[in-house]
Amino acid sequence: MTKLDAGTTLKRLRNRYRLVVMNDDTYEEVVTFKLSRLSVYVMLSSIFVLLVGLTVALIVFTPVKYYIPGYGSAKVNREYRQLKYVTDSLDKQLSYQTQYINSLKKVFSGDTEMKLDTTKIQVPKEEVND
Repeated sequence: MTKLDAGTTLKRLRNRYRLVVMNDDTYEEVVTFKLSRLSVYVMLSSIFVLLVGLTVALIVFTPVKYYIPGYGSAKVNREYRQLKYVTDSLDKQLSYQTQYINSLKKVFSGDTEMKLDTTKIQVPKEEVND
């Protein structure tokens, strides 16, 4: 396998070719183009960049972006956040109520130890004089 140097590669890119479009019935030349490999490469690259740019602009600046899965709209995102806040607060409230009901059940069944907030006074027993 021969190694290509930069000079021959650049020379091949700049070689001129002629592209002729002919009428098949009359062999008349309809269009003639003088091209090089470099000009074809530059033209195809430019078309590719232009198409990518137009596609990105179409998605970013039009409502087409709402058809992309996972994108959603701002209104839907706002409603989702609001519903999440309401759900979280309802969940917290439900846990508080469950804890309250369980505490009431313990009190009514007598299963709780009552801690008095006062100290027990040791009253001496009265001595009986016989």
